[in-house]
Amino acid sequence: MTQTNSLRPSPLSWTYLIAALVSLIGLGDAIYLTVQHITGASLRCTIISGCSEVLSSPYAQVGSVPLAAVGAAAYFVVFSLAVLAAFNYPLVKLFLRILLGLMFLTTLWLLYLQAFVIHHFCQYCLLSAAVTTVLTLVVFLSSLRKKPA
Repeated sequence: MTQTNSLRPSPLSWTYLIAALVSLIGLGDAIYLTVQHITGASLRCTIISGCSEVLSSPYAQVGSVPLAAVGAAAYFVVFSLAVLAAFNYPLVKLFLRILLGLMFLTTLWLLYLQAFVIHHFCQYCLLSAAVTTVLTLVVFLSSLRKKPA
């Protein structure tokens, strides 16, 4: 009896596993900022100054929810979707691209606010911007690769 191709597991997508691991950096950063915000602890910037100004600005909250908590939720969803995409769940890849597109646009808006409205930068926010940019590049560039026929 021969085994059919449908019984063979599909190969693991390393690109999406890398995206899942990178998203954990963003998740850790966002959780740290959320805890600092909720506890009211003073944040120390060690690389640049301006964290306090950015994180105490009115743009650091959505209503009464810290923006970092929204970011933590987004990074958790990215992690979850990236793991599922690594196992080749097809619809998940579309959702991941949509979420990362929204996160990237939000990142651009937040960078604009830091540069031109608040006039200060937060190193933790810049880390989050870098993580989102890397995730966007990894996922969107991997979707542009030609699939084998």
